[in-house]
Amino acid sequence: MAFRGGVGGGNASSGMGVAEHSVNTFLELQRKKVHRYVIFKIDEKKKEVVVEKTGGPAESYDDFTASLPENDCRYAVFDFDFVTSENCQKSKIFFIAWSPSVARIRPKMLYATSKDRFRRELQGIHYEIQATDPTEMDLEVLRDRAN
Repeated sequence: MAFRGGVGGGNASSGMGVAEHSVNTFLELQRKKVHRYVIFKIDEKKKEVVVEKTGGPAESYDDFTASLPENDCRYAVFDFDFVTSENCQKSKIFFIAWSPSVARIRPKMLYATSKDRFRRELQGIHYEIQATDPTEMDLEVLRDRAN
């Protein structure tokens, strides 16, 4: 299932494969509601996107944002539950590309060039957010996008 994209030996433009465990963990979030969120990182030695952390169903959005590194890039998915104006319980899955402005250039390039390939592996994402600081992925941003 892992795809080894690009050419050459692991430079920033090569793109990364996707660990099967990463896709399976996303499916657990999507279908079984086992996780509230999943944070992924690029493992440069394995040349693939791997699961770094998962958050249980009871964890909050604050728990999720606190789990993202302040100065390094990550991919994440968050299962956002909300109630519509018609009083219906809904759930939307957000893909978040976290690339803080204080991160080094190499990780920013690596995550940017690998994002589309990884994102395509995760079928069923409703919305995508590119964030360079916490205000760009505030809970209100998710609420606005979901409604």
